[in-house]
Amino acid sequence: MTDRAMITDVEDFFARGCGRCDRFATPDCSTRLWLKGLLTLRRICRDAGLTETAKWGHPCYMHAGRNIAIIGAFRDDFRLTFFNAALMQDPERALQKQGPNTKHPDCIRFTDNDAPAAMEPVIRAYLAESMGYAERGILPTKEPSEVDMPPELIEALDADPDLAEAFAALTPGRQKSWAFHLSTAKTSTTRLSRIEKGRAKIMAGKGATEY
Repeated sequence: MTDRAMITDVEDFFARGCGRCDRFATPDCSTRLWLKGLLTLRRICRDAGLTETAKWGHPCYMHAGRNIAIIGAFRDDFRLTFFNAALMQDPERALQKQGPNTKHPDCIRFTDNDAPAAMEPVIRAYLAESMGYAERGILPTKEPSEVDMPPELIEALDADPDLAEAFAALTPGRQKSWAFHLSTAKTSTTRLSRIEKGRAKIMAGKGATEY
C-alpha cells in the first residue's frame, strides 16, 4: 500500500494509520501519538473474545455476527465507540456523545495513553454488556421519526464521527434520499462504495440527488 487509501489490514492501522487522510504513514499520523493507548484498547477487546477485523479503515470488533465496538484515533483524543449504544446502561457515565447531533452517548474518549489501562474493568464490563445484546439478537427500538437506514450506512456513521454529525444535520428529506439511494444497491459492497463516493456530498449538506 503505497498511496493513500483506507487500510484493509488491521496491522496497518497500528503501524501506519487508517489511510483516510494525507497524514497516513507519516510521523504526524494520530495513531503515532496515541499508539500505546490504542494497543491497550486492542488487547482488551481481543481478551474479551471479540473477533478483530478492519472496517472503514479502523479496527472493528465483532461478536455473534454483530459489530460491537470500533477504535479510532484523532488529533485531540482516541476513542472506543460502541455500536447500538442506545442499548447501553452506562452505569459509570463513561460514554460521551461524539458530536452535538449524536442522539446517544456512544464512545469512551481518551486523552491520556494510560487511561484505557486504568479503565479496563469498566471497558470490559461495557463490552460484555454489548456482547450480551448481540448474543440475544437485541437491537435498539427504532423511533417513529427515524429514517430506515441500511446497516452499512449505520455502521459507516458509527465509524466516522464527522460523517455522522454531517448526516444528522441533514434535513429528513435529504436523509431519506440517501437511505433510498443505498437501498437500491443489490449488494453490500455496492452500498459501501456508494457511501464512500457520497461522503463529500453529505459533508456539504446535500442529498443523494443534489449536485
